[in-house]
Amino acid sequence: MNPSIEKLVKYIELECQRGFDNKAVMGGLDRMLDPWRSDAEASRLDPTLIEAVMSRVRDYSGLSPTSREEALQGLWARLAREEGDLGAFPISSEGEAPVETAPEPSDDVKEDDLAEASDPSPQETKPPSKKKTRSPGSPASIPGIEEQDGAPAAMGAPLTTIAGIGPKSAKTLSKLGLQTLGDLLWHLPRRYDDYSQLKTINRLWYGEEVTIIANVDKIRVRPVRGGKMKLVEAVVTDGTGSLRVTWFNQPWIATKLKPGQAVVLSSRVDQYLGHLTMSSPEWELLEREQLHTNRIVPVYPLTAGITSKWMRKVMHSVVLRLAPRLPDPMPGSVLNTTGLMSLNDALIQVHFPEDQATLGRAQKRLAFDEMFMLQYGVLRQKQSWERLESRAMPVPDDWLSQFTERLPFELTQAQVRALNDIRSDMTENHPMNRLLEGDVGSGKTAIAAAAIGMAVANGSQSAMMAPTSILAEQHFQTLGAMLPTAADVHSDAIQLITGATPESEKEAIRQGLKDGSIKVIIGTHALLEDPIEFADLGLAIIDEQHRFGVEQRGTLRGKGEAPNLLVMTATPIPRSLALTIYGDLELSVIDEMPPGRIPVETRVLAPLERSRAYNFIIGQLESGRQAFVIYPLVEESEKIEAKAATEEYGILQEKVFFNFKVGLLHGKLPQEQKDSVMESFRQGEFDVLVSTSVVEVGVDVPNASVVLIEGANRFGLSQLHQFRGRVGRSQHASYCLLIPDSESEQDNERLKAMEATNDGFELAELDLAQRGPGDFFGTRQSGMQQLRTAKLTDVKLIELARKEAKSIFQDDPELAHPEHQNLSEAVERFWSGGKGDIS
Repeated sequence: MNPSIEKLVKYIELECQRGFDNKAVMGGLDRMLDPWRSDAEASRLDPTLIEAVMSRVRDYSGLSPTSREEALQGLWARLAREEGDLGAFPISSEGEAPVETAPEPSDDVKEDDLAEASDPSPQETKPPSKKKTRSPGSPASIPGIEEQDGAPAAMGAPLTTIAGIGPKSAKTLSKLGLQTLGDLLWHLPRRYDDYSQLKTINRLWYGEEVTIIANVDKIRVRPVRGGKMKLVEAVVTDGTGSLRVTWFNQPWIATKLKPGQAVVLSSRVDQYLGHLTMSSPEWELLEREQLHTNRIVPVYPLTAGITSKWMRKVMHSVVLRLAPRLPDPMPGSVLNTTGLMSLNDALIQVHFPEDQATLGRAQKRLAFDEMFMLQYGVLRQKQSWERLESRAMPVPDDWLSQFTERLPFELTQAQVRALNDIRSDMTENHPMNRLLEGDVGSGKTAIAAAAIGMAVANGSQSAMMAPTSILAEQHFQTLGAMLPTAADVHSDAIQLITGATPESEKEAIRQGLKDGSIKVIIGTHALLEDPIEFADLGLAIIDEQHRFGVEQRGTLRGKGEAPNLLVMTATPIPRSLALTIYGDLELSVIDEMPPGRIPVETRVLAPLERSRAYNFIIGQLESGRQAFVIYPLVEESEKIEAKAATEEYGILQEKVFFNFKVGLLHGKLPQEQKDSVMESFRQGEFDVLVSTSVVEVGVDVPNASVVLIEGANRFGLSQLHQFRGRVGRSQHASYCLLIPDSESEQDNERLKAMEATNDGFELAELDLAQRGPGDFFGTRQSGMQQLRTAKLTDVKLIELARKEAKSIFQDDPELAHPEHQNLSEAVERFWSGGKGDIS
């Protein structure tokens, strides 16, 4: 819609709601004509339409209310013909309290003021009915929830159940994901402004957020910026001093605040020409219930057309009516043990807190509930897995001794512990369900080889799935060299399948898997293709498991009868995540590096030091080493970033590393070309590999000694740690150089952590605290709600919720006891999309 028409529509709506009293604009509706015409001409509105508006509104003040209504109705029809359907002409709200005049937007108007101007809904009315409801925006009313026969509206009832919210307001609120009363009840504040501390004017300090109670001494409206804006200026006093207060472009305030009235003002204390002031404060008359001042004020997520004040009024009504009636899912025993407040009180206090301490208790209760539901679902997943039956795959002690002795290296103590865990799992009559995590280069592949060897020793098949062809190829080479020697697996019984595998070879592999002659298959997503069948899949291994979705993992498991499952990750998982979203998995951690590994030296450089970094890399290349140069690749802008890497590749080859060979690798290359480039780099045919994040996993080039990461601030610490792991894989000293493209102190301070430690677990904890869990939920769990209040960094709360969930689960795993009915329903709602990932 043309912005000038949109503004005009709002003026008409406001005038209709006022009963055509010619006060939608300060001084009369015709006062808006000149600035409106300027806007309309600037937006290239049809001149004939501009003149039609001018002629209809110019004499508006001299018309009777009935004639005014007819004039605006005709203008509305004309606008509808020009701009399409504007909806029904607004119905007059005669008899209701006056409404606030829409301000004219300007650069100096605050966000809330702009929302006030564009809000289509605070005074929205419905067609006349037998039951008259007050306007929710009027000073004397707060929106109410209509009830029938004394029964409360259901949580699933539409928003139009609330008096004052019609179809138009409901459509606007739907942009926030709000469809029902329950959605609104759980629409939690995004932050709070604490105006609860009352102060007298003589005790105010510049910069503090305060609330004062004072009397209006004088108030006036004056034009500014050549009349394009209006400034409301007031002087308020409280007996200890006086204070100048201003509002930009909200002239209607001068019609509401009169000299002698007591008013509550909340704002940050500003300064102007050496005097303390308040600019655009929240305000309320003293005798009104204070939702916006003199308290901890909730600030809700908004969308265009919704104001903070209006949202708070609606929320106040909904919360006070619905929260006390909501059944509390937590049994009394849990509340008694934990000392948590009731859900009813928590919901009221989290929206409209009495004080900071009570707000903290309310937030803790809501966070506990979410973490409890998460933990209970995870326990249920684990039990479902443990109930499955599978064939035990034991190996004798001498087999294990022989396997470890044949390896070309000695296992670390951490590897031995992980190997014992897996051996113990595979002797059980229910399938293994284990997560093996270890830092880059910690030796997870050797443990995977041992698990494969155990499966083959018991006559079963194994499948190992990797997220990329590069990583699958690497595993094929490593396991192909290790298994025949260490586990007596014939080399012909180990095969590789990727998307690039020729169809004739794929068909032979399919036949070998089906008849059991192929014992070990390593591949990418190609393993999931329907024609692939196994004679006896006993072990499924998923590497870099976070790169696969729930359905993909389930598809691979489904190709066997409850196969043992081993998932591996080189991304260290913080303890809180291991307790929650990985709580259904047994955990083995390889937290020890093989002897002789030299830590990678890391440095953060300023963009101006780029030439210094290039010179350092040239020195490494002249010593016979190789180097990576990595550029950011953001999925949403993959084409742009791939092109940038290509351009930099050309510059580096021609102007920087012109005496060396430079290769290029990025996600837009065909798979065959990616594999070819990577293999060439491995073989030393390229000295420098310019790449995007495709090298995050699956690249093992021992001769590479330096990695330069451009735009390092765009990556998380865990991902940077993965990049760093591409070097330091030999006896040569290795280096990681980070160059951010931002001067943000926060970004660069975060990168300093990379200089301080090579501990991937420590970096993962920092990453979780600073950036959140990312897409862990999207890739790990299915059907689970996103967390509203709980934080995955709050280990103490996680452990408390886990303890209580375990206690109830042991006593009543199906939540069948009568006292657990509400809890059972709450758990089902939380996991509404299904039972999640049983893995």
